[in-house]
Amino acid sequence: MSNHKEELENFMAPFREKFGHEKEFLQAVEEVAETVLPYIAKHPKYKEAKILERLAMPERAIIFRIPWVDDKGNFQINTGYRVQMNSAIGPYKGGMRFHPTVNLSVMKFLAFEQTLKNSLTSLPMGGGKGGADFDPRGKSDNEIMRFCQSLMTELFRHIGPDTDVPAGDIGVGAREVGFMYGQYKRLANEFTGVFTGKGINWGGSLIRPEATGFGAVYFTQEILKNVGDSIKGKTVAVSGFGNVAWGVAKKIDELGGKVVAISGPDGFVYDEKGITGKKVDYLLEMRASGRDKVQDYADKFGAVFHAGKKPWGLKVDIAMPCATQNEVDVADAKELIKNKVPYLVEVANMPTTLEAYKLLKAAGVVFAPGKAVNAGGVATSGLEMSQNSQRLSWSAKVVDEHLHDIMIEIHRSCVQYGYDKKEGKVDYVKGANIAGFVKVADAMIDQGHV
Repeated sequence: MSNHKEELENFMAPFREKFGHEKEFLQAVEEVAETVLPYIAKHPKYKEAKILERLAMPERAIIFRIPWVDDKGNFQINTGYRVQMNSAIGPYKGGMRFHPTVNLSVMKFLAFEQTLKNSLTSLPMGGGKGGADFDPRGKSDNEIMRFCQSLMTELFRHIGPDTDVPAGDIGVGAREVGFMYGQYKRLANEFTGVFTGKGINWGGSLIRPEATGFGAVYFTQEILKNVGDSIKGKTVAVSGFGNVAWGVAKKIDELGGKVVAISGPDGFVYDEKGITGKKVDYLLEMRASGRDKVQDYADKFGAVFHAGKKPWGLKVDIAMPCATQNEVDVADAKELIKNKVPYLVEVANMPTTLEAYKLLKAAGVVFAPGKAVNAGGVATSGLEMSQNSQRLSWSAKVVDEHLHDIMIEIHRSCVQYGYDKKEGKVDYVKGANIAGFVKVADAMIDQGHV
């Protein structure tokens, strides 16, 4: 066993012993430790202060019951979570996810990733994540309102504009944020910027719905620029068809590229002509319908629908998984390699399994991790916090310019820490992990043993 592998195993052993059942959390920690431990070995101050060990442990994890009554008058109970991972560089910041797969492992993995992602934006935001094992699909507006109010009746005491600022995530859009914020305001008796992703007419920011997708494309643009190329003329396969996929398709279309695939739980659609113009806007209609069927797009525009399949078997220039964690597995990685897809750009949080990532890396696929690529969403949430603090609303142009600048700077940081002179190329996973780690680590050292 090499020294590096031995060091990684020694680092991971206590985490595996304590949290062996939390597979998503362990995966996230191992992926970061693999690239950061060699850097720590060259900078002993981080090792002496056990920064990475502390960084991988939440400062606080809140678990609570959420009782609510459905439209038939029946009692329902869900479990709510808020993992407040790290506040070294600012208040905890991260989304709320409503999905049946939500558990403590998923929340800890997301909060850990969020800490490094928020650090990369250069904005003063710590890392957190929350949610509930509640499925909003098939629920009435009144049921969702009662659920959100019950959740916030507990959570409100743990959050605040200078403590913890949640946002939306999977299953949590403008409707859910509105209901949660309304209850927070009622209980706290204050109108403050405690949530981001708010409605435009009550403190939200323009560009926020598109921000994750736009930011991902701006980052992709920088990857290509770095090798003297551009998005113009490139074909792109995207998974999902929600806000993130919509933002990606919209910006790719603007820059002269062509998204040829989107996906849903029912399969994927291949549109050789590209998802452009009115087709992009139709993605929003599909999401608003609540049907969760990507086949609707194929039926409307005469595209090819592949039931029960993922879009990673297509021969495209760029693969951009936008749906959820671990959606690209070993079999998918082999398909991407077989089709000689040169770029995989993660837009969702950790959408590639560790084994699939290792295969793609060994095959020379340029791999950009979600914590850097999708940071545009939380960056724009940070810009929303700034607007709330100033009691101002910026124009879409101003917000978009700030977002673009932030993504350029994140790419520059990844190159700074990830460029391999010997190989003559950038390791974006290494660059993002170390760049995100250094800022938080230095702040933790400055603040002592806390």
